[in-house]
Amino acid sequence: MLPGERILEETYGVSRITVRRAIGDLVASGMLRRARGKGTFVAHSPMIARQHLASFSQEMALQNLEATSKILASAWTAAPNEVSVFFDSAADAPHTHLRRLRLGDGEPLAIDDAWYNSRFAPDLLENDVYKSVYSILEAHYAVPITDAEQIITAVAADEAVAALLDIETGTPLLKVIRKARSEGRPIEWCTSFYRTDRYSLSTVVTKE
Repeated sequence: MLPGERILEETYGVSRITVRRAIGDLVASGMLRRARGKGTFVAHSPMIARQHLASFSQEMALQNLEATSKILASAWTAAPNEVSVFFDSAADAPHTHLRRLRLGDGEPLAIDDAWYNSRFAPDLLENDVYKSVYSILEAHYAVPITDAEQIITAVAADEAVAALLDIETGTPLLKVIRKARSEGRPIEWCTSFYRTDRYSLSTVVTKE
């Protein structure tokens, strides 16, 4: 954490305006980050997630970070219409809803808001969903995730999301909608929000 503005003024013999401008420039360049109510910190280098099919836990393992989760919501209930259509189920059919805060070495990095098809994993919430759900799907239900479509956009963090991710309201985030299947069977619809100061996506584009 950086010292307070007054200490920086006295240490370097500069004005408050100069200190604030320097800090603002470093925040804008990604070298510093502000945490609401806590102070200004040296920013971590962003983790690079390559666009291959992997769970959050697998991505964290590749970065030598411990993956943990906090359950924000869990239920067996009717899904939104777009999810029901993807699952090819009746509008009132119940499915598993699981919303989790995902952490790497104890730091909040992402929020996953996922739905799982109850036709293939009917009692998913009876498992340890604090860990990798993809591992559970493969080991307990024989439906390993084999392919997925991802839609990636940039959004601004609202107040609720910002509080969970320990960032300022309005901070840019990566929003990723993943529609995952197991050998053609629709298994998961997940909307994720990733902190852009700690996460970046890398893709390799080829010509068919």
